[in-house]
Amino acid sequence: MASKPSIPQGTRDFSPAEVSKRQYIIQTIKNNFEKFGFQPIETPSFENSDTLMGKYGEEGDRLIFKILNSGNFFFNKNKIELPESIEALQANSAETIDLSQRIELNKFTGKISEKALRYDLTVPFARYVVQHQNEIEFPFKRYQIQPVWRADRPQRGRYREFYQCDADVVGSKSLWQEVELVQLYDTVFTSLGLEGVTIKINNRKILSGIAEVIGASDKLIDFTVALDKLDKIGEDGVKKEMIEKGIAEEALVKVQPLFNFTGTFADKIRQLSDLLAESEEGMKGVEELKFICDNVATLGLATATLDLDVTLARGLNYYTGAIFEVAAPKTVSMGSIGGGGRYDDLTGIFGLKNMSGVGISFGLDRIYLVLEELQLFPETVAATSKALFINYGDAEALYASQAIQKLRKENIKVELYPDNVKVGKQFQYADKRLIPFAVIAGDQEIASNSYSLKNLVSGEQVSVDFEGLKNALLA
Repeated sequence: MASKPSIPQGTRDFSPAEVSKRQYIIQTIKNNFEKFGFQPIETPSFENSDTLMGKYGEEGDRLIFKILNSGNFFFNKNKIELPESIEALQANSAETIDLSQRIELNKFTGKISEKALRYDLTVPFARYVVQHQNEIEFPFKRYQIQPVWRADRPQRGRYREFYQCDADVVGSKSLWQEVELVQLYDTVFTSLGLEGVTIKINNRKILSGIAEVIGASDKLIDFTVALDKLDKIGEDGVKKEMIEKGIAEEALVKVQPLFNFTGTFADKIRQLSDLLAESEEGMKGVEELKFICDNVATLGLATATLDLDVTLARGLNYYTGAIFEVAAPKTVSMGSIGGGGRYDDLTGIFGLKNMSGVGISFGLDRIYLVLEELQLFPETVAATSKALFINYGDAEALYASQAIQKLRKENIKVELYPDNVKVGKQFQYADKRLIPFAVIAGDQEIASNSYSLKNLVSGEQVSVDFEGLKNALLA
């Protein structure tokens, strides 16, 4: 008995209609990337393991899909020894593995796997820049739209295989890049008809400054991870977690203003300036944010809003300056639909020092869900033909094909039903494919060098010449 076909958890099949909508989003993003001067590159779907491992923190490393080496393996003293704790091989139980077991597991994994599916597009981009540095003209503006893989727990808007749409500039420390990236976000979402998104911005230097001011510089990660949960667990929950991580209660008194951080962007900048007056690093962050905010305000945004969010702390493993995150309109319950930031030395992990970069990413899958929920996909986004030519036999099919050939040169999507079967079956096929028009080209039409065009929605039928047919299908 044949097994029931299935796909791996966290992956999806896409119907023609879904693919058309996804391509519409990708094409919109791509067009705007190029409008802003970004150039396309592509990198392999898998990288050497040592390229990826250790770049995303412990949690990220656990979510990397590793590829088994080719060949046969058996485990004994003469070949590869199994770890003492076989449970250590289970990704879901990784938090129970102690340090010695983790070292043992890593050694074991390294023997059977030397490659891994890419986790994101940023680290492979850093590898690309270092490897091709003599061929690149800096500053290098690149965009990349490709799938990535993560062994994450699937849920709405989160999958194990998904596309990232990234734009990065490397080789420039100018804050004008951040200004342009805010404009790029605004332009893309406006082009998609998704108005009212909030582009949240923060700065790693501000987070470092706050930790310094409250005497918790050695606990920067613990501090920011807890602060990042403010909207989920509330003020009391954040304070409790900070205390559990060893941050003193008197330090929390100094950080109290962060829990009531409201007002305009300019208001928040003033509050931060007061809070961080004694931190040189923190004040650098304030000045950087002020530069970005002032210039974005002068240039203006079409439909998005720029907001300062001091709890924003994504990607602390490599972000060093501005941090971005885009929130969907409040009418939709959805996580972030974009994010990014400034990294001063990402290529340093591959030996190329002092190569500053900044980049942003668009979350294709979540953007799709938001557009679908808000019914923002244009009706013209369809995977179907505009018209189906009815097949009455070889002579009629040839006459129809001559018209089809000319229509396709006008970029009109049309097709001929391949078989000479009952007309009712052909009309039924058009209905099921959601094709809006049928073109009848029988003996009478051939004799008069015309076509009968039937609107399958309204039922209206008219006789037209080729120009009339073309214009009707272009409308």
